[in-house]
Amino acid sequence: MTEQTIPTIQIKDAPQYVGQTVKIGAWLRNKRGSGKMAFLQLRDGTAFFQAVVAKADVSEKLFETAKELKQESSMYVTGVINQDKRSKFGYEMKVSDIQVIGESHDYPITPKEHGTEFLFDERHLYLRHIKPFATLKIRNTLIAATYEFFNKEGFIKLDAPLLTGSAPEGTTELFETDYFGQDAYLSQTGQLYAESGAMAFSKVFTFGPAFRAEKSKTRRHLTEFWMIEPEMAFYDQDASLELQERYVAFLIEKVLEQNEQELDLLGRDKELLKSYTKLPFPRVSYDDAIKLLQDNGFDVEWGVDFGSPEETFLANHFSKPVFIVNFPKAIKAFYMKRHPEREDVVVSADLLAPEGYGEIIGGSERDTDYDYLKQRIEEEGQSLEDYNWYLDLRKFGSVPHSGFGLGLERMVTFVTGEEHIREAIPFPRMMHRLRP
Repeated sequence: MTEQTIPTIQIKDAPQYVGQTVKIGAWLRNKRGSGKMAFLQLRDGTAFFQAVVAKADVSEKLFETAKELKQESSMYVTGVINQDKRSKFGYEMKVSDIQVIGESHDYPITPKEHGTEFLFDERHLYLRHIKPFATLKIRNTLIAATYEFFNKEGFIKLDAPLLTGSAPEGTTELFETDYFGQDAYLSQTGQLYAESGAMAFSKVFTFGPAFRAEKSKTRRHLTEFWMIEPEMAFYDQDASLELQERYVAFLIEKVLEQNEQELDLLGRDKELLKSYTKLPFPRVSYDDAIKLLQDNGFDVEWGVDFGSPEETFLANHFSKPVFIVNFPKAIKAFYMKRHPEREDVVVSADLLAPEGYGEIIGGSERDTDYDYLKQRIEEEGQSLEDYNWYLDLRKFGSVPHSGFGLGLERMVTFVTGEEHIREAIPFPRMMHRLRP
């Protein structure tokens, strides 16, 4: 076989070329060996596998090249693909040639244990390693699946601005900036704009970054994250909840279908994940949730928002995602619809994930009463001038409508089983991390 006829492939395609000579562009993750064999652990951005260099089968120069390769050196490797039942990938290469492309020296992330802060200082390099590789591949699947789901459901993607002149949920957690002499804020949600879009297109979703200046150091919070926020005209709460659970189940099913290897690399229990796709999800009123917590030793009173311990208990109690519905009006945003039978609660819902991952979706039916919303904006101390455009939506053919927001990084941590949300985004932004 001539050089011209040797196919260049990616590692993920190796199963299709068993017994054939192929060429792969790759980086060296690690190596081990003896006097007669060199075992090269390779990666190419699609998968990881082993390339074996036998001294008896190659030139002395090539064997020395293999032995001298340093971690993260790049190369073209040529050889025959063989099955290897001992490896998780199931295939390896018997090498006949190596062409070094770029040498690497003193790579800082060695096979030894490193601390978390060090790994995130070196995040630009750590992305190459197994754990972030698998996590971010799953993130990519969730993104693609989001577009697939909403396209099939007849939604239009609406792009909301990142710079806004108002604060839908108050200014205390917003990043403020000067906008040619005016106060402006990095957006914490695209929801109000999505409501405008729903009145034009019936069903829309926004998908973009959101910013919250929360001084929080918990494993669930980032200052910059990505939100998927659908908004649906003529949808009541029940229709919205049904859509939400189908969406979450669809996301999990896509990961199980497309990311089996990545889930295995992370040690995620696939059968447990599969159990989370069984619908419907339980729906529990806030009132009943408070009683359940109190009956199980939690010191909580009606009217408080749930913290991590409460959310963890509630979701684990049902062993699957659970909707908590109809929260107290005082702890929810101004635009949520008043309950038809009670003044103290709003028609809202949070979806809590089990295993300690907490809230992954928050949503509500939206109030459509112009005068009531105007009053609520004033009660919140907000400028009516900033919200005139939003109130217009209630003046010109308003209809019942609902919406929700899913935090992408929270969904990633839940599906992957990661312990901290910082693992779920390529370059996390937290209180004390702005680089790299």
